[in-house]
Amino acid sequence: MFSIWTEKHRPEDFDEIAGQGHIVKRVESFVKTKHIPHLLLAGPAGSGKTTIALIIAKKLYGNSWKQNFLETNASDERGINVVRSKIKDFARTKSIGNVPFKICFLDEADSLTSEAQNALRRTMENYSEVCRFFLSCNYSSRIIEPIQSRCAVFRFKTVSEKDMEKRLNSIAKKEKIKIDKDALKAISELSEGDMRKAINILQAAATNTKNINKKIIYDVTAQAEPKEVKKMMELALNKKFLDAREVLKELLLKRGIAGQDIIKQISSQIYDLRVSEEVKINLIEKVGDFEHRLNQGGNEQIQLESLLAQFATIRVK
Repeated sequence: MFSIWTEKHRPEDFDEIAGQGHIVKRVESFVKTKHIPHLLLAGPAGSGKTTIALIIAKKLYGNSWKQNFLETNASDERGINVVRSKIKDFARTKSIGNVPFKICFLDEADSLTSEAQNALRRTMENYSEVCRFFLSCNYSSRIIEPIQSRCAVFRFKTVSEKDMEKRLNSIAKKEKIKIDKDALKAISELSEGDMRKAINILQAAATNTKNINKKIIYDVTAQAEPKEVKKMMELALNKKFLDAREVLKELLLKRGIAGQDIIKQISSQIYDLRVSEEVKINLIEKVGDFEHRLNQGGNEQIQLESLLAQFATIRVK
């Protein structure tokens, strides 16, 4: 039976969470004493915010956690009515079991309208004895101050390369697949600290093979290898524009890599070029300009060829 690995291998205990050690220790102590405040979990996608909320619920309530835990996605249900009806109805009812409160988990809470956030603040005030509110968001600054002041705020960071590779190795072992170091490094770079994205890449790569290497990772993600992008840039800087254009056409047309992904990789590779800081600043400025043009709907091939032409006009010292 097919299963999604992000759910199948979601951590069941605090010590399985990749990174976030500074948060795990504090949350664990809350669970042991059962003195849990309202929580504001802020940080990038795939850093473990939802996972920590679920583990807290399972540790507190055991088998009855689903009856005491309401999860709602605020980006789907972001208006004042959902706070006044669904959330309020859940918050006002008594919990099942020995724990005197329920948990209401609002994912992507920064999508709530200001009216909904003010209604939520009042609900938090009225039902604080029987319900704890966990708010998950990418940007805590989008949560109104009265809510922030009622919560213990935890700021999550992106998962480090070391922690990510350790977790991916653990999953690979359970799934009985072999993955080499270069492939692990490639997943870590492509996922940019997002653990969920990393696991999805690993599952996609393992669809047709049990031996995963770096090439397979770049193929399934439709991304160019860094050395290919770097080679294209160096050709352009060395005034070999037509050769650089051929590499671009290979990536864009034959391999089907999106223009936005190519320009993003160009940006990250600039810092590894053996050119002066002045030249790097000039290159970054041009990349920013052309990235904006692509966002405005410019033709990918024309804009990227124009960017390489700009590279070719730069005087490298």
